[in-house]
Amino acid sequence: MENEFKEIRPEELKDNPFKIIGKDWMLITAGNKTHANAMTASWGGIGRLWEKDVVFIFVRQSRYTKTLLDQESGFSCAFFDHQKYLKELAYMGSASGREEDKIKKAGFSLSFEKEIPYLNQARLVFICSKLSKSSLSEETILDKKILTDIYGDNDFHHLYVGEIKKVLIKE
Repeated sequence: MENEFKEIRPEELKDNPFKIIGKDWMLITAGNKTHANAMTASWGGIGRLWEKDVVFIFVRQSRYTKTLLDQESGFSCAFFDHQKYLKELAYMGSASGREEDKIKKAGFSLSFEKEIPYLNQARLVFICSKLSKSSLSEETILDKKILTDIYGDNDFHHLYVGEIKKVLIKE
């Protein structure tokens, strides 16, 4: 069955974070049992901070998922077989959840871990609780070329750090 996961410890991960985030992309899912949304992301990381295993994600101010991230205490990061789900991953990054149920339209389904939504079709999921949020701005970006290359529209990212509470993987 597609949502049969087993839990592993973060240090048991065999995936390369540069590949699964930067090349294969991830879906960040936030919300609750009444309403959830997911968005494609290729910026972020995995590591240690404040004596905790963490993931850090970047979400633009304009994204609907940011609204849901700000309302809830946690979120999930889901990783897929990129080739198998390329069409769905691209759709989740281009459509807005404000106007439709993107999750359902993409053919995905949700499960919940302590009220945190995650996608059943993923091969790997991080269940995270929010630890911090900070905003990128013209003042915080030291390489000014980034301002013109990435933020010409002033739609700056917010950085969220989440503690990885569970790692779920399909066998």
